[in-house]
This record gives sequence, C-alpha cells and structure tokens, in this order.
Amino acid sequence: MPNDFKARPRAAALATLLGLCSFAAQARSDDAPLFNTLFQDHAVLQRDRANPVWGQAQPGAKLQVAFAGKNINARAEADGRWQASLPALPAGGPYTLKVTAADGSSQTLNDLLVGDVFLCSGQSNMVLQVKRTLDSRSEIQNASNDRIRMLTVDNISSVTPRDSIPAANHWLKTTSENIPEFSAACYYYARELQKTVQVPMGLIVSAWGGSRIEPWMSAQALRKVGGYDASLDLLNIYAKDPAGAGQQWAQQWQAWWHARPGVSATDEPWNPAHVTNDGWRPAPLERGAWQRWEMPELANFTGMLWYRTTVKLTAAQAAQGAVLSLGTVNEADQTWINGHWVGTGYGGDDRSYTLPAGVLHEGDNLVVINVLGTYRDDGLYGPTAKRALRLADGSTVALGDAWEYQVVPASYGQPPSPPWLSTSGLSTIYNGMIAPLGHYGLRGILWYQGESNTSRATNYLALLDGLRNDLRARFGANQPMLIVQLAGYGPAPTHPVESGSAQVREAQRLAALQDPHSGLAVAVDIGERSDIHPANKQELGRRLARAARHVIYGEALPPSGPVPTSAQHHGDAVTLTFGDVTDQLIVYGAEQPVGFELCGAQADSCHYASADIHGHQVVLRAALPASEIKRVRYCWADSPICTLYDGSGLPAGPFELPVTPTQEAKQGTRP
Repeated sequence: MPNDFKARPRAAALATLLGLCSFAAQARSDDAPLFNTLFQDHAVLQRDRANPVWGQAQPGAKLQVAFAGKNINARAEADGRWQASLPALPAGGPYTLKVTAADGSSQTLNDLLVGDVFLCSGQSNMVLQVKRTLDSRSEIQNASNDRIRMLTVDNISSVTPRDSIPAANHWLKTTSENIPEFSAACYYYARELQKTVQVPMGLIVSAWGGSRIEPWMSAQALRKVGGYDASLDLLNIYAKDPAGAGQQWAQQWQAWWHARPGVSATDEPWNPAHVTNDGWRPAPLERGAWQRWEMPELANFTGMLWYRTTVKLTAAQAAQGAVLSLGTVNEADQTWINGHWVGTGYGGDDRSYTLPAGVLHEGDNLVVINVLGTYRDDGLYGPTAKRALRLADGSTVALGDAWEYQVVPASYGQPPSPPWLSTSGLSTIYNGMIAPLGHYGLRGILWYQGESNTSRATNYLALLDGLRNDLRARFGANQPMLIVQLAGYGPAPTHPVESGSAQVREAQRLAALQDPHSGLAVAVDIGERSDIHPANKQELGRRLARAARHVIYGEALPPSGPVPTSAQHHGDAVTLTFGDVTDQLIVYGAEQPVGFELCGAQADSCHYASADIHGHQVVLRAALPASEIKRVRYCWADSPICTLYDGSGLPAGPFELPVTPTQEAKQGTRP
C-alpha cells in the first residue's frame, strides 16, 4: 500500500474534519456567496446538456439566474438550498453566470467555458503531479492552454455527507504557474484527447493517496455489496458517540487478535496482567522506520509489530488529565495504556490521544502500540521529544527511548480497520469529496486506484462494480468510466507466483469487459519496479484518451490493445485467440512472447509456457499434462515482464482465462 502522507500536510490537516454538521444546516451570512463553491470563475460546464447549478440563500428567497441570454427563476427551500437548470449549449464561451436574490444580493461568475467535464478520482497515481513526471521541466515551461482547466478538491474525510468543497479550491487554467501541481494522469489525458475532441476540457480531481476503494463508496453502495453492515452500523454510532464507538471497535480488534491461529487466551501484549518477556527485543527507534534498523528480517518486512515501554508517574501526575503523544506512526496503529485502549489512527502523521480519566496510575504505566505497515517507512519513529505524556498542568513526561518490539507472524494476516478512518474507512471520502460535487454535469469518470486493495483483492470486482453504480446514481445512468489497470511494481518474477496486484488487474479487466460504457487503460508495462508511482504519465494519458475515443466518443478503433477472446485445448497445446488486434500481434525483444502460464485448478499449480504466434493466435505448451490444464494466465505477477503487443503499440494486458475443450469461445471481445 503506498504511503503518500508525508507529501500532503494540508490533506492530513483537513482529514481531521469529521463533518458532523452539514453546510446546509449552517446559518448563511448576508455576504456569503449565493453559488455553491463548485461554481467559480473559470469553471467549465458540460456541453449539450442542461446543467444543474445550486447554492445557498435565505430560506424561501426568490432568485433569478442569468446565463447565455436566458433567465431562470429559482426559490430557496426551507433549509436555504436552491437549484436551477441551465440551458444546454454547444462547446464554447467564455460566458458569465449571475444569480440575483430578491433582496438585491447577487453573485457573478466570469470566464466560464462549456465543453467536456471529467471526474478524475483514485489514489496516489491519480494524485501524482505533473512536476513529478517525465520531462517535467519542459512540460511546465511550455504549459499554456486556456481550454484545459482543473479543480482539485482538498482531502477531506467525513462520517456524514458534506454539501460543499472548501472555498479555497479554485478552477485553474493551464499555465506554467499552475500546472506543476496538476494531476498528471488527468491533465495528460485531456491534452491528448483534445487532439481529436477539440472542445474545452474541465477536470475535477478528487483523489487521495493511499486510499482504499471502500471509503470512496457511499454507505448504501457498500451495503449492496454486502459484508459491511456491522462496520457501517458502528460508523453511525461514531457520528453520535465517538468514545462509545471507539470502545466497541477496541473489542472487535481484540476479538480479531484472539481469533488468530496460535493466539492463546493470555496472549494479550496490551494487558499488564499478561506481561511476558518472551520474544521482546530492544527497539532502536532512533534509526527510524523498522526497515532501517539494520536487521535483515525487517529490511523488507511489511506486516505488524508490537511496541511497548513504561513511563513512571507520581500520584499527582497520574491524577491529571493527559494527552499521549507518540510522534510519527506509519501506517495504522492500535494504542493501549495499562490495558485500556486509547485510540487508533491511519496514515504517516503524528499521533496524539486524549486519555480517559482513570487510565493512568502512580508508578509504572505500560504503553503498548500495535503498528501495521504495508508499504515502506513503517513503524513508530521521529524525534524522542515528540513521544511524551502531556499533562493538564502544562508539564510533560518523556516516554524516552527504552522501547521494545515484537514481530507479529505474517500468517496472522491484516486486521480490520476502523470504519471512520479517512483512507481506510467506509464511505468517509465519499462523504467528504464526492457528495459535495452534487450532480455536477460530467462527460465521464477516470478511476486510477487499487494499489491499496492488493492485500484484499478477492472482492475488488464487486467493489469496483458497486463504485461504478454508485457514481452513476449520482452523475447519471451509463456514465462512462475509464479504469486504469495497475502498473507493474516490485521485483520481476523468476517463477509463477500468486499476486494480489494481478488479482486486482483481473478485476479491473473484467469490470471494463462486462460493461459497454467502460474502458480499460493497460499500464502494467509502463510501471517501475522500484517505484509504485511511475513517472511516464504521458503514455498513460495517451492510452486513456484512446479508450475514451472508443467508449465515450464512439470511434471505431480498438480501445486498449489486444484482448483474449478464448483459450482452447488442441491436443497437448492450448490455443489463445485475440481480438481487437491492430494489424498483427508482435513481440518486443524476442521471437516468441514470454509471461504465459498454464495452470491446474489449484493455486500454485502454474507453469511457464512456451509461446508461438500464429496470426491473431498464440499457441502455448508447458510441462503439464493436457488433462491437468484448466487455466491460462498472462503477465500474472506484481511486476511481470510483458512483451506481446500489436501494430498500434499497445500491449496485451494481464489476464486469466479458463481453458475449454471445444472451439466455443467462452469470453468475447468487449460489447
């Protein structure tokens, strides 16, 4: 799971907003804007459709909206919200949009364009800025395009739906001054698309590094997917009683721990009654993340560590209110003092927890932290001075450096996550960053996410389908969706392996295949083994634009390179047939393609296969009896080597297909 938290201090600060009250419920001052904050100077509206526009006024106020020579009447509801529908227009502009209330107050927006508007969403690879891409100096220096404009939504997490984005978020034109912070994938997509679709492009970037897919979905959508009811019920409790919900969560986490194979009833590292020295070693926190401790077993370790220390207090100190400050914790923590759970967090920022009364006592107090890390720079670290008890009288008691640690076996797996956390919760980002977009007019949606779900990939297809339906319920039925298939990241494979990244890619492929209004941009070959954030976003933009030309604009061209249509037994061989081939299948760097596997029905039954191209088919053979071959896989690894392309320069993407004994194709090309 990528860790993007240090790169976004503004996002970390805003993420603490829980949104327990909505914008609509707040009183409106006389000088407050009448338009919702989505509507600003330089905004882009969707062409060829009636666009909704809305805002906040005095309850019951009559308003008139003027746009493109038309006047539209509106009236504020009892909560002050008003809405109007603008006339459909072809691409063009600039236009002025004005709203006037009966009391004479008004607001005017200038320099609005009408064109195609896209929502760009996902995690860190959608966030990645132009300044971090290939040839960024030239890209920034030569950026000048008044007809591509971007609105970037601040990272805000909320347990209830919000009505507006921060007023500080602005629609920005493409200039050398603005573009360094633009989402590179979104910008390069629009720039490439504009070569064939010559209209203004409006880009709304609502993306958050390190986020799972679940927080991007509404509570209703997650309930439809199934399996989230108990956590969503706990989230509802949290909205009214955070402390009570926290204690319920602690019980759930501890129950998960006790359900691990091999964990005894007394195996409770947080419990002073069950303290043991077995397996505990000194923790060199001064060296930073555990991967930097110069311990071979931790150099590439991702998983869980327990940390513990004791802090001695006088009776007067223990009787005070206190805040436990831990310094930096990355990535997810559960924290106890004297057996009392005191808090949980997620991200790479500093942790502080206010302690309930009665937790501290005179003498030694046991502080225990469980930290889950899934990417890099994991654990508890930072300056010693940040780790302290901060007492109500203004004094502090240092926790010091006398910490110990214990490694949790990898077989225990990953624990559940509190539903109210930002990037790992449920519906929290939807409430803070999708709900505030209302029903803004869109031409399509770009989705680049999945890295944070590779450790729990089995239900990603159901979640992705649920997300797509959720967004369509908000922005319009059959809203086109372009999905970026995960780029390669990690060491190259030397033998067939099971892979969470490959499972997510397969879910993304199937999600696009099964829906005629969705497209796929294959990115596995433009990844970087040592960086989960590949810099070649220009090529990604080209591939997304090509998919859009087919899926959104109806061009008769293959949208994303060769796609498998069938896999059949032919004697001791398996024949793969490809569709959507431009010119012919070709191989880069060799005479035969590599990366194909023939597999049995069980996991870990795959063998690399030799491959020969015959027209639009690839014939495979492997050291596996024909009767045992049930599946064929291609480029199935975290960072596979993929060499099969076609005349368009597009790769055949990773896939898994069942092998059938007949000529009948079991999986067709896209509708």
